[in-house]
Amino acid sequence: MTTHAVGDTAVLTGRSLRHILRSPDTIITTAVMPIAFLVLFVFVFGGAIDVGGASYVDYLLPGILLITVASGIAYTAYRLFLDLQAGIVERFQSMPIARSSVLWAHVLTSLVANLVSVAIVIGAALLMGFRSGAGVLAWLGVAGILTLFTLALTWIAVIAGLSAKTVDGASAFSYPLILLPFVSSAFVPTESMPGPVRWFAEHQPVTSIVDAIRALLAQQPVGAELWIALGWCVGILAVAAVLATALYRRKLG
Repeated sequence: MTTHAVGDTAVLTGRSLRHILRSPDTIITTAVMPIAFLVLFVFVFGGAIDVGGASYVDYLLPGILLITVASGIAYTAYRLFLDLQAGIVERFQSMPIARSSVLWAHVLTSLVANLVSVAIVIGAALLMGFRSGAGVLAWLGVAGILTLFTLALTWIAVIAGLSAKTVDGASAFSYPLILLPFVSSAFVPTESMPGPVRWFAEHQPVTSIVDAIRALLAQQPVGAELWIALGWCVGILAVAAVLATALYRRKLG
């Protein structure tokens, strides 16, 4: 982006963040469901699930973080849909601002809000007994993966917000994304699953992302899982961003 576009994006991002600051329950609500899953699985189901002797909250947290992001991006689609319906996007387009800044403002707002929600969930996990001896580089690696994952899902949310016909439709797209971690290694090892389900779980993006984050936090060798996870995140991000940008240009002419 040019300097002009960066400045426009910063102004519009500030506008979107002010909406969230005036309604902090948006972030809190996003974090409530993942924390509820943590409590349910750790204290109710955790004792019956064999994860090879590891602490179940340590095993579970990476998947819960992905669910946190998948829950939070629905707000991006919702806000973008409302801006379109209210004519705010068209109004911005009539001003001397970079066209791309409108979308990027929503994307960056989503990134900030979701990372705050992730931090809240990690704080809750610490209270439940989560511990990690990971160093700074490992935590930076986790943060990088979660950032890429958030950006990838956010651009999918942008597509939903641009193409939805109703408010409910704008946010309902996130439901399959929230459910996807349940058919992965997020809650139980894939070895315990029946054949077809295990094959799907081992070849969908959530499993490689969860396994990479889990290995980094547990100070274990990451191996190829890290590159597979990054490949999924970057690939989804690139495709979704291109499709969202094309849809945005077609929608506004």
